[in-house]
Amino acid sequence: MNAATTAGGLKKTSGWSMVWGLLMIICGLVAIALPRVSSVEIVIILSWVLLIVGVWHLIFAFQAHGGGSIIWQILLAMLYGAAGLYMSLHPLLSVVSLTLVLAIFLTLEGVLEIILYFALRGVRHAGWILVDGIVTLILGILIWKQWPSSSTWVIGTLVGISLIFSGISRFLLASSAPSPKPIA
Repeated sequence: MNAATTAGGLKKTSGWSMVWGLLMIICGLVAIALPRVSSVEIVIILSWVLLIVGVWHLIFAFQAHGGGSIIWQILLAMLYGAAGLYMSLHPLLSVVSLTLVLAIFLTLEGVLEIILYFALRGVRHAGWILVDGIVTLILGILIWKQWPSSSTWVIGTLVGISLIFSGISRFLLASSAPSPKPIA
């Protein structure tokens, strides 16, 4: 394999990464523009993921050795399957539930990051942990205080923002890939 082939392949791959980045940005904008629809769609996708994981645990149960392992895998399969089935049958209620879980998670994460700051406050740039903790705590509290009405926009909006930033970083990283140089 010569350098031109490798550089050409890298440039071709980076071209696809740029396209993927643009698609992620577009999907992020759509998710933010239609937060209720995107929240429900995210829950539906998550429900299918849980159902598939449940099936895999059931398959692993038949390959497990020992009664305890088999029972454990079957219990996990039932748990994942029940959660996935419930979410697919009740997507709007699942959006409300996931929003509450997200609010609790962000609130607790914010508190833990603030505590971590006090443990690391002598370390250079530890202030960013405090800033992150405060912002996360405020976000969690805001979502929680507006719950359940925040359920209509939180999940879709946050996933949309994440998609936009992931798309931008992918696009910019791909655009910085070196161009193939002709061999003299």
